[in-house]
Amino acid sequence: MTTNAKPVKIVETVLRDAHQSLIATRMPTDEMLPIVEKMDQVGYHAVECWGGATFDSCLRFLKEDPWERLRKLRKGFKNTKLQMLFRGQNILGYNHYADDVVEYFVQKSIANGIDIIRIFDCLNDLRNLETCVRATKKEGGHAQIALSYTIGDAYTEDYWMNIAGRIEDMGADSICIKDMAGLLVPYEAEKLVKALKRGTNLPIDLHTHYTSGCGSMTYLKAIEAGVDIIDTAISPFALGTSQPATEVMVGALAGTERDTGLDQAKLKEVADYFAPYREECLEDGLLSTKVLGVNIRTLLYQVPGGMLSNMVSQLNEQGAGDRLTEVLEEVPRVRKDLGEPPLVTPSSQIVGTQAVMNVLFGERYKVASEQTKDLCRGKYGQTIVPMNEEVVKKIIGDEERITCRPADLIAPQLPKFEEAVAQWKQQDEDVLSYALFPQVAEEFFKYRLAQQEKVDLAKADTKNGAYPA
Repeated sequence: MTTNAKPVKIVETVLRDAHQSLIATRMPTDEMLPIVEKMDQVGYHAVECWGGATFDSCLRFLKEDPWERLRKLRKGFKNTKLQMLFRGQNILGYNHYADDVVEYFVQKSIANGIDIIRIFDCLNDLRNLETCVRATKKEGGHAQIALSYTIGDAYTEDYWMNIAGRIEDMGADSICIKDMAGLLVPYEAEKLVKALKRGTNLPIDLHTHYTSGCGSMTYLKAIEAGVDIIDTAISPFALGTSQPATEVMVGALAGTERDTGLDQAKLKEVADYFAPYREECLEDGLLSTKVLGVNIRTLLYQVPGGMLSNMVSQLNEQGAGDRLTEVLEEVPRVRKDLGEPPLVTPSSQIVGTQAVMNVLFGERYKVASEQTKDLCRGKYGQTIVPMNEEVVKKIIGDEERITCRPADLIAPQLPKFEEAVAQWKQQDEDVLSYALFPQVAEEFFKYRLAQQEKVDLAKADTKNGAYPA
């Protein structure tokens, strides 16, 4: 079957990316905890359960402390590694932070229970990953660098092979191919894995989404090429914009030299637990059938599902929903002008929004968003190929552009965040919650305090002999 006869390892995504992709990261901690003990017995390589959008969603929508979620999951998973997604110098936010904030966030993530930190940058600018990798290694964690997969003239097999070698030189422990849009088709996956294997001896993990309908086939060809790890979701929260189903991949490999060794009976117990919750999500509209099918536009326009829905929303707000095709055709032109960045947060939003503006205003780059300007200024880092100089000049004129690592220009930030959060701080981690999402975190701190006052009042009533009805 392959030159690599080791069992394929499985990362289960149901506690992070699967529900982020299908129900906008709205699964509460209380829905997770009852199944943790059984999941811990499956034998997963890791369970992805934190990072990405979970942090923001916990604070903003679920009124939960994300740090407390992590601690509870760590307490339940006694045998299984816990994994998170980390946006490089952006941490879990959308702007670059100073090194002291990145280092402190890594320290607290590992102290609270994370084993593997998957680190990516929207431009694949490895300079934006250095601090996180160094901090992860210092804290005894596993540093996995994720390469945002995309296509374009610059993304040759030599590009992937060379960047794999550079990642190994940085001290990373493994590499992930992060196919966030489901763009990676089966035979390209085979070529890509082989190219990475030529460039490095590090384990290779493949992460894809089922958006284009290719996911399981892509995994199979990657496995034949020697990929070491794949990301899957238990079946009730698989497919559509989520990952291929765990049980399907385990079944497909059973009895082969790449057999995962996972027990289908145990996986069935996990699936049986999540199945009723899936039905609840369908009934209350949290899970839309729109995200469950195959979206062929993904392959036609190389546009991730989240980016597509964002553009549709922007057009509808302007009463221009009928101009979607024009915008989709403009996306690759904008992307090429801006240095062919991979389309992943936040570069996907930048390119998508600019494409909408170019179409609606009738003149390309007549108006540019502040984020587009920042990309041109170099605030996000360096693109793989140079930008179109005429376009850059039209967008930012003769402004000086950043050529160093952007975070080199950011002074230490922790002291000011410590000062700002002093009145609300109940744990060290509150400083980091505030640093990433100041307004959202402050609203959560107020909510937390109000809930604590209610509990204290109830205790006082009980102590005084009053029992609430």
